[in-house]
This record gives sequence, C-alpha cells and structure tokens, in this order.
Amino acid sequence: MLAHYHGNIFNASEIARSLSISQSTVKRYIDILVGTFMVRELKPWHENIPKRQVKQSKIYFRDSGILHHMFGITEFNALQRNPKLGASWEGYALEEVIRNLHVDQEDCYFWATHQGGKLDLLIYRDGEKHGYEFKYADAPSMTKSMHSSIESLNLSKLRVIYPGTKDYQLQENVEVTSFSNFIKQSRR
Repeated sequence: MLAHYHGNIFNASEIARSLSISQSTVKRYIDILVGTFMVRELKPWHENIPKRQVKQSKIYFRDSGILHHMFGITEFNALQRNPKLGASWEGYALEEVIRNLHVDQEDCYFWATHQGGKLDLLIYRDGEKHGYEFKYADAPSMTKSMHSSIESLNLSKLRVIYPGTKDYQLQENVEVTSFSNFIKQSRR
C-alpha cells in the first residue's frame, strides 16, 4: 500500500482505515521506515503567502529497486510502460540530488499549494532557497507551476533535472540539466 504513495502526499488516516489499525500505529511504522532509511519523508515548506499550502508530508522509497520490485517491474521496458514511471524517476533523481549535494534532511522540503503550485524539492541552505523539479521528458519547458514557485518562494535558482543529454536555460534563473551532467558537476 505504501508504494502507491511514492512521490505523493502521505495520508496516514487512509492507510489506517484500509488496514483497520490506528493512525498513530501507521505513523509509528512510517517513523521506523524513515529511521531505517527505507523511506524518505519530505516535509512541506511554508511561506507567508496568500495561497493555501499543503501541510502533509510526501514520502518516497529511497531505493528504486525495492519500489520496482513491489510493483512487479522486472525489466526496463516494463518500467517504461508503467504509470508510476514519472514518480519512480522523481524519487530516484531526488535521492541522488540530496546525496550528491550532501544536504541534511532538515534542509530538504517540498512545496505545494491547493491551487496547483508545486516544487518537487526545495533545499534551504545558508539563507538561500534552491528549487528542483524532476521531469521524465525529452525536453522540459516552463510550466505554470514553475512560474508559481519562483514567484511565491523567491527562489535563488530553479533547476529542472531530466534524463536527457543537453543542458539549457529556460529563463534567467531556471536551467534544465541532464541527470548525468548534474552528477558530474556535483562530484567536482
């Protein structure tokens, strides 16, 4: 059941109802999975803005191989046809960005509004906010959600990570970076 929440807002009461257990028991199990590094709980970021913001956490399986096993995905072609492909990519790329930038869990957030604005990863370090979007696409372009996050959060930079090969600018403080180039740059 938990695998289906990968990359989504976590609703402990929904799982509690489905399993006929208490919500506090579900939260305790999640805490164990987070503590054993099986699951990442990404807390929401809140700004003082007029939009209603999401207050629940998102969860990710930290090992995409385990996630794929739970979905019965045993080969790359099956993954390409799976409706969870985008969420799988988001979780994998998110983990690699956090790991390669050596970011503490306490500095990692996501941001979302009830009006549809969202940011996959917000890293707050040294007084600066850096945003990351993870797109499984051939050539990502600006979205309404990206504009919203830049304006609402006053981001220092927004980087879109994708599985392609070329890096390019979308606008002044928004760049698209291939995953492989990001990893090479972060290891320097």
